[in-house]
Amino acid sequence: MSSPSPQPGPARSAQPEFAVRGAVDLSALSRPQAPPPGEPGGAPEAGGFVVDVSEANFEQLVRDSSTYPVVMLIWIPTDQANAELGGTLGRLADEYGGRFLLGRVDAQAYPQVAAAFQVQGVPTVVAVLQGQPLPLFQGAAEEQQIRGVLDQVLAAAEQNGVNGRAPGAAPAAAEAEQPLPPLPPLHQEAYDAIERDDLDAAVAAYEKALRQDPKDSDATAGLAQVRLMQRTRDADLAAARKAAADAPSDVDAALAVADLDMLGGKVDDAFARLLDLLPGADADDKEKLRVRLLELFELAGTGDPRVSKARKRLAISLY
Repeated sequence: MSSPSPQPGPARSAQPEFAVRGAVDLSALSRPQAPPPGEPGGAPEAGGFVVDVSEANFEQLVRDSSTYPVVMLIWIPTDQANAELGGTLGRLADEYGGRFLLGRVDAQAYPQVAAAFQVQGVPTVVAVLQGQPLPLFQGAAEEQQIRGVLDQVLAAAEQNGVNGRAPGAAPAAAEAEQPLPPLPPLHQEAYDAIERDDLDAAVAAYEKALRQDPKDSDATAGLAQVRLMQRTRDADLAAARKAAADAPSDVDAALAVADLDMLGGKVDDAFARLLDLLPGADADDKEKLRVRLLELFELAGTGDPRVSKARKRLAISLY
């Protein structure tokens, strides 16, 4: 099994980066066959945290990957080896309880959807985070190896703020007995606004919460997250990097790339880019850099050792 370690996904772009690049190798059709999903000896039917992907729901699943990780299995469900892998991934999807959604793409029934992942053969497993495909492995794999790869995907998702739960099975009994407490009204208002993609309303709700309680750390972190989403909504990573490279002392260009680095999980790079500009910046630019760094510190978490190190550099540069 080829299983490269997943890295934090690239910054969110306006359109998912899927492109058809020819047909998928369907040589698995000549191998030992298994019954169709749901029949004895075959892979389980879709359900719970497992969905079958078609041209009708593919784009929605890609959009959903900004809320929770989507793991795509490109397969031929009646091939024995494919069916075994599908069964293993399905069990793990249920075991992980919605931390990711498993999407199964029948390469024979939906060749255009399968080809969009630019895979060479089946079975192939690809993660999708924030609309971006992240190849995981091709071919059969042991369950323990798969667990390791999934854990890396979830870690990358967490770094990118993709930590929602996929809809599916009912909550476990223990969870049902101990429901989560409701969010404070303004936090719920902000959450609902994010769900309907009204980021301005989410910002307003968090700002109101902070006016009521300036020590509301959850509102401070939420506000930083939403502002980052606003700033990077239509950002082009390549264009932003080129602008920063062409004008190394341009503070606004550096701020744009730092945001995208943060979104991509490159926390140290984001901090260093802004801290490096502080010594030569004028008073106005220093204030811009200071404010943005404090927001990025909130995103990383005040307990993160990288934040502690960066805070010391910030203090030295300012004072």
